[in-house]
Amino acid sequence: MPYIYTIILYLVVLFSMGAYLTIRVKNQEDFMVAGRKLTAPILVGTLLATWIGSGDIFSVADLSYNHGYSSLIGSAGGWLGIIVVYFIAGRVRDFGQFTVPDILEARYNQYARLLATITTIVAYVTIVSYQFRGGGWVLNIISEGKISIGTAMIVVAFFVIAYTVLAGMISIAYMDIINGLLIIGGVFLAIPFLIENAGGMDTITANVTPREHPFLGNMSWIQAMGYFVPTLLLALGNGNMYQRFFSAKDSSEAKKSVIGWVIGVIILGVALQSLAVIGSSYFKDLSLNESGKIILLVAHRGVPLVIGCILIAAIVAIIISTANSFLLVPATNIMRDIYQRFINPELPDKKIVLYSRLSVIVLGIFAYSLIQFFPRILDAAYAAYTIYGAGITPALMATFFWKRATATAGAYSIFTGMIITIIWEIIRKIQGEFLFGIPAVYPALVCSILVLITISYAQPKPDPEKWKPFFKKNDLQK
Repeated sequence: MPYIYTIILYLVVLFSMGAYLTIRVKNQEDFMVAGRKLTAPILVGTLLATWIGSGDIFSVADLSYNHGYSSLIGSAGGWLGIIVVYFIAGRVRDFGQFTVPDILEARYNQYARLLATITTIVAYVTIVSYQFRGGGWVLNIISEGKISIGTAMIVVAFFVIAYTVLAGMISIAYMDIINGLLIIGGVFLAIPFLIENAGGMDTITANVTPREHPFLGNMSWIQAMGYFVPTLLLALGNGNMYQRFFSAKDSSEAKKSVIGWVIGVIILGVALQSLAVIGSSYFKDLSLNESGKIILLVAHRGVPLVIGCILIAAIVAIIISTANSFLLVPATNIMRDIYQRFINPELPDKKIVLYSRLSVIVLGIFAYSLIQFFPRILDAAYAAYTIYGAGITPALMATFFWKRATATAGAYSIFTGMIITIIWEIIRKIQGEFLFGIPAVYPALVCSILVLITISYAQPKPDPEKWKPFFKKNDLQK
């Protein structure tokens, strides 16, 4: 029961703060980009809390349990992507819009905007769906099975939807400061106690899951890169990140926030993986469908009660903050990039906020309906990363780094990456393994990039007015 009480207390505080911040939502900018007033410290907190999600708690922990610190290969893709993002963060803020599709229409055309919106909705709703599953696992485990997984997932889904509806980006950004501190405190407090309970480093070393290769663990190079590349692509094109840069007070604050973000992600990512690796020596021989729960088991049975309560609250904070963010972005896309762009451009601010909240509810229900498609969170995470990364990231990166990319090429690149990933995942679902044994990211990314390059060179150079807004002033002289 102490675990249940801890979660209830956390959720009451979170919901109360969200309700309070609701009064600050006056218009579209408040709901979608927090009135463009966020400073670097707040941005660091919300970027960190959003990036460290249940993908780390469950899918990366799953890899860490089975492959040890070799799982850092997947995480390193995200770190590299964030470093690259440092060089465009200021330019994103100066563009001053709301969404990634805003950028893509300005650089390419309205078809690129629409396709990017569809891709984002599919990918992000999938990510939200496994937050619901992960949250359900938490409630099921800490209640000793008294709350069924099905009921627990409904409870989590209801809370996430309700909280996101309240105040949009304002509530998410400011509460992520608390979430970030809770996450850091819970994880770093737990590690020394887990080491002690597991019998010390010598015992841990002798009992961790056996590894076939010192660098790859039990993975092949194809599998390892199948985790590295999707994470890299998601980091480069993550709509949550761009929406937060749009929320920054100015370009300087946006750029400074990336430095703190990448440092925090690396430190906290390694700490979370340490919990899973150490936990693999304490909770041995978990099945593939159970190994993703290793950090939950550590919090529930691997550390003292007080530390476990703090860690459980941190896990819930991770799940809630990630689910909120990944639910708000596609809701913003629906309103900004479909309804407001193509159906009713003159929609007043109050109705935009109302309809955005309705979109959150509809997408939340849709996310819940997707839970059964991916019984293993690891599979859902990397499918979503690939849909988004192979679909949107090549065209988006060309926006900032390649002046030769044409409008038609950008649109077809997005469509190609998205559709190949979806087809690959459906075939995998039907036959139980990837087509030819190759992860979807390889054919999807290669085809997306080839389409972008081939069509661009087959067409006349784009009008300079298309790419000028996205390049630094000194770049324009080259």
